[in-house]
Amino acid sequence: MNNRLALRADLLDITADPGLSSVDAPSVRFDPDCWLLVEDGRIAGRTRETPGDDWDKRDFSGRLLLPGFIDTHVHCPQLDVIASHGEALLPWLERYVFPAERRFEEAVAAREGADRFLDLLLAHGTTSAVVFPTVHKVSVESLFQAAAGHGMRLITGKVLMDRHVPDYLSDDVVSARADCVELIERWHGRGRAAYALTPRFAPTSTPAQLSMAGELLSRYPGTYMHTHVAENRDEVGWVASLFPEARSYLDVYASHGLLNERSVLAHGIWLDDADRALLADSGAQVAHCPTSNLFLGSGLLDWARLQAAGVGVSLATDVGAGTTLSMVRTLAEAYKVQALQGVKLTAWKALYAATRGAARALQLESEIGSLDMGATADLALWDWAHGPLAQHRDRLARELHERVFAWMTLGDERNLVSAWVAGTERWRRA
Repeated sequence: MNNRLALRADLLDITADPGLSSVDAPSVRFDPDCWLLVEDGRIAGRTRETPGDDWDKRDFSGRLLLPGFIDTHVHCPQLDVIASHGEALLPWLERYVFPAERRFEEAVAAREGADRFLDLLLAHGTTSAVVFPTVHKVSVESLFQAAAGHGMRLITGKVLMDRHVPDYLSDDVVSARADCVELIERWHGRGRAAYALTPRFAPTSTPAQLSMAGELLSRYPGTYMHTHVAENRDEVGWVASLFPEARSYLDVYASHGLLNERSVLAHGIWLDDADRALLADSGAQVAHCPTSNLFLGSGLLDWARLQAAGVGVSLATDVGAGTTLSMVRTLAEAYKVQALQGVKLTAWKALYAATRGAARALQLESEIGSLDMGATADLALWDWAHGPLAQHRDRLARELHERVFAWMTLGDERNLVSAWVAGTERWRRA
């Protein structure tokens, strides 16, 4: 097998944080009609000269080649309830989500669900993800096994819930700790797998369970923490009643040792200045889920204040409160959420938050999220435009940002041509 791959396309990535609203960002790296060289699964360089016969050459001239997207918060089992009508967060969990998650207690359903989920991520141009499975150990095993088969970078871990959930989804501190330890020692750092301590959210874990998660986070270096925070006003009020000693919802996690530079907190809408300072000091990031926040009516993320406080923000689909696995659609919805607050998000910042910015927040910048020399060749190839309307608009674009913004606004998974993971093509449009 030839381990030297050369891809000819329009190469685009973002080399540093471009800021929220600056169209003229020096960190945009664009090499039209250029060859990207991939050797042994890693990016080996770029050239305008046609590589020699010892390279497997693929000519995609006129198409757009990006780093694969990184989805920093997505629920594997919730594909079963995407597009469910009529509820806010808490009743939505009870009516739709918890029954769907129950099905993953069975090994066959868990394996089928994991394979389907990862296949669909790749079919949407996403090559790495931070994933919620279910409370069931088999759901975690299935995800790690499927990701290993696909060669994907995956961060996941058993969901922790020992109160305020149906009995069929409830665990306890002792059994949950034993499961987490076994899963960490089997999977964390194996290939491209990493483990995340995963309390669902503060209301569904007792203080003892949160402390257990904090203890394991400290005991096993390099593990992550993945949860939800301040998504919905009713949820915030519930947390205040359950943890009256805490200054805020975020403070619950801080007081149990759950905030560090590998903490991923989904949503983060209803935060105050003290919360933002705490996030910045700890190095924790917010995974912004615009389609989910709009669909459930949860609120609008104040990205500008988070940015000003020095908090990292990445982008995520969430699913099934989110409405799509497409990060392209998610970028477009993020623009709308900011526009409602008077901020004009650029295509550069949106792309950064779904590629290098996400990788940086996950402490993985040397591996994923860019077209840097030495990075793992997780790549997605796109049509600049799909369909007559988008093609018409693309032809009229006057400069690069206008063209990329139109791609982001009018595009979706139908624009995807191919996806590679570590230099191996894992999805191709029929």
